[in-house]
Amino acid sequence: MILQNKLHITNQLELNKAEEKISKQKAKQLFESGEINRIEVGTFKGLAQIHAYLFCDLYDFAGKLRDVNLAKGNFRFAPLMYLEQSLAYISQMPQSNFNQIIEKYVEMNVAHPFREGNGRATRIWLDLILKKEIKQVIDWNAVDKSDYLSAMERSVISDVEIKYFLQQALTDKIDDRKLFMKGIDISYYYEGYSAFNIEDL
Repeated sequence: MILQNKLHITNQLELNKAEEKISKQKAKQLFESGEINRIEVGTFKGLAQIHAYLFCDLYDFAGKLRDVNLAKGNFRFAPLMYLEQSLAYISQMPQSNFNQIIEKYVEMNVAHPFREGNGRATRIWLDLILKKEIKQVIDWNAVDKSDYLSAMERSVISDVEIKYFLQQALTDKIDDRKLFMKGIDISYYYEGYSAFNIEDL
């Protein structure tokens, strides 16, 4: 099913390309405008701000809670009836050290609050928490796609693997523009979007 979009695109491949191009431009703008520094850190409100910023030119649901149940393979994300309660709980979770931050990130992934674009928005959200609390961010170039995806899949049962892979990739280059831009390209690559290089947009 092709998501209803503001561009009235009805072809999935065309929509994927438009989504990648436009939301990557917005991610670049988020960083370069300094707006990223005004995002509320570690709450659902902050995540919704990021999501709305990235996807507002594409979807009416940008930054808004999904109104359908979602699943990926055999895994069902948080049911709609518990979603708001779940997000309130996650927003209150502690985030003072690396382990707590990744546990919070895993819970947000399970909640999957938006119809589309959860992973890409939540990885930016995660880096903002890490930057504020432990003065580090993840160098996403150092995290292999298949390692990351399988560790995230298993994180619902055990978060040991995802903690290991992300801890290995920590860097103190928290305001590095190049690192942020490359990170966006990798984040999109995880989700199967690789038609555009952010620096060319």
